[in-house]
Amino acid sequence: MAGRGDRRQGLVIVVAGEALVDLLVRPDGSVSAIQGGGPFTTARTIGRLGVPVAFLGRLSADGFGRAMAARLATDGVALARPDSVAEPTTLALAELDAEGHAQYRFYLDRTSVPGLVPSDLAQAIAARPVAVHVGTLGLVAEPIASTLEAFVAGLAPDVVLMLDPNCRPSAIPDPGRYRDRLQRIRRRADVVKLSMEDLAYLHPGTPVEEAAPALLARIHGEGPAAVLVTDGPRPVIVYARDGERRVPVRDVQVVDTVGAGDAFGGAFLAWWIASGLGRNQLGDLDALEAAAEAAVEVAAVTCERVGADPPTITELTRPWRLWTMTAGADSADFRG
Repeated sequence: MAGRGDRRQGLVIVVAGEALVDLLVRPDGSVSAIQGGGPFTTARTIGRLGVPVAFLGRLSADGFGRAMAARLATDGVALARPDSVAEPTTLALAELDAEGHAQYRFYLDRTSVPGLVPSDLAQAIAARPVAVHVGTLGLVAEPIASTLEAFVAGLAPDVVLMLDPNCRPSAIPDPGRYRDRLQRIRRRADVVKLSMEDLAYLHPGTPVEEAAPALLARIHGEGPAAVLVTDGPRPVIVYARDGERRVPVRDVQVVDTVGAGDAFGGAFLAWWIASGLGRNQLGDLDALEAAAEAAVEVAAVTCERVGADPPTITELTRPWRLWTMTAGADSADFRG
């Protein structure tokens, strides 16, 4: 992909997958409803960082769905599928431990998320996005999972594809089928973002801490040019075909970790695209490290807040002062 002078259709990134409501249950038994879903938070992160973005997923016509549509609009996120649906908003029960880490249970049947079908892709395809992000429950439930797999398979050759499995074992009815789907998508993916928990789930029985480099080398062999591995407060490992880098994670006072990984992925992709980089630069370890540093800052701020609340660009420091957006870029392609 060429540099800034060759931007198509306003630099739009499409984030595809679910929007849902997290019911956060804290150790003291208190409960709060937080707008969430990995792709929903990823799209909001990109929008808050000033990069044109559209969310491809189904939003309910109920109160939760209307509130999420309003939140996306406030954060600068357009809708690649603007019509609401009759099914109620999908729910996730997130039980937090004393350190703020969440364990999830999902309520998917006859709710808003699963029903995305190929006819819902028309606006996303017509906008000719410069990058696409997929992951989480969007690659689990049906028919959305098959729809997004087909969407990915039909992407133009110069579109950057980022995959964040963000595995949710409690929501995966057929692990073998799920792993097979991820393997097929990885063949087209350019960047794969994984947590250590993802690696453990996708490669059961393997000591991840000892075998991660070998596993990631195998993933590279399937197609991705870059693999990003997050591990809580430990450094992010950036793997490319020509080597690896480790990006420190700064100490933070963790309120909770909800949405931190999604904010990291969204920030990485936002920085990459807004810096005028594309598929051809994904072997550049210096550029990958810089993007990961910027993403680490965004994730750190998110951890310091309640719920999935990524920062705006005005709240950030050095890495985000190094680029400016292409003049006139916006998300108008999705506004009909």
